[in-house]
Amino acid sequence: MKILANDGLSQPGIDVLTEASFEVITTNIAQEQLIPYINDQKITVLLVRSATTVRKELIDSCPSIKIIGRGGVGMDNIDVEYAREKGLSVINTPAASSSSVAELVFAHLFGGVRFLFDSNRNMPLEGESNFKGLKKAYANGIELRGKTIGIIGFGRIGQEVAKIALGIGMNVLAADKYIDATDIEVSLFSGASLKQSIETISIESVLKQSDFISLHVPAQKDYVIGSKEFSMMKKGSAIINAARGGVIDEVALVNSLDDNKLAFACLDTFENEPKPEVKLLMHPKISLTPHIGAATLEAQDRIGVELGQQIISILG
Repeated sequence: MKILANDGLSQPGIDVLTEASFEVITTNIAQEQLIPYINDQKITVLLVRSATTVRKELIDSCPSIKIIGRGGVGMDNIDVEYAREKGLSVINTPAASSSSVAELVFAHLFGGVRFLFDSNRNMPLEGESNFKGLKKAYANGIELRGKTIGIIGFGRIGQEVAKIALGIGMNVLAADKYIDATDIEVSLFSGASLKQSIETISIESVLKQSDFISLHVPAQKDYVIGSKEFSMMKKGSAIINAARGGVIDEVALVNSLDDNKLAFACLDTFENEPKPEVKLLMHPKISLTPHIGAATLEAQDRIGVELGQQIISILG
């Protein structure tokens, strides 16, 4: 049976599948050529990440497809319910990239409190001519230790964020519709571990009490954070979105930054991908990455293996 990994697949994932006698194709096929290619090659499994979309037309036009797999968590680029109604298996890898996304949150956060996102723009332009001026401009950094991070969405990724936060001495608040409390275990390199129980509270309480807000919720019809929510946040606080585009009202975000309500924002996901709004890309108070939360070698290896194991389990 043939598997098309249209957005790529790690070598460990390929190895798992080829050892089980599957043929893995990693050629990237353009979206408009995908249907004829799948039918011509009689593809049984279609694996995608965020670049390739799998909509009703493709599902209806490709009868050989038995499994659609998403390397990652969010599946808003797949018509999941329709595919399942048609008898297809739709799988993803919710656990594989949690650590990578959480570490990116703190890459943004550490950079934000020390103005690295702005310094990295200005040092190449002014470092030689205005070194002292830039040094003064970035002189008011703050430390994360002792500050409060509010995590909205306390599933796997949110809990990984909490582990890192606890490890560097931060206070952790969390809000989640479905989780009342959970034990967070911080594992040390030595093998020892520390455990702390965290009870979730309302989103409103998290917004009002936190120095930093980190979002870890799925794509939704309405904004999770809009003008009303920004107004609840502390003056001088910051927000990080490494979840899904569209959970933050980006117009309200820019207004809150321009009004100095927020000190900075960190965005890995955007309402309009792959063409984010220029106002966001050019804003001096926004730290930017192009949706790379799961883009570590370790996460991609785990994603590949997890997909491979699920496919073998389903198809035998």
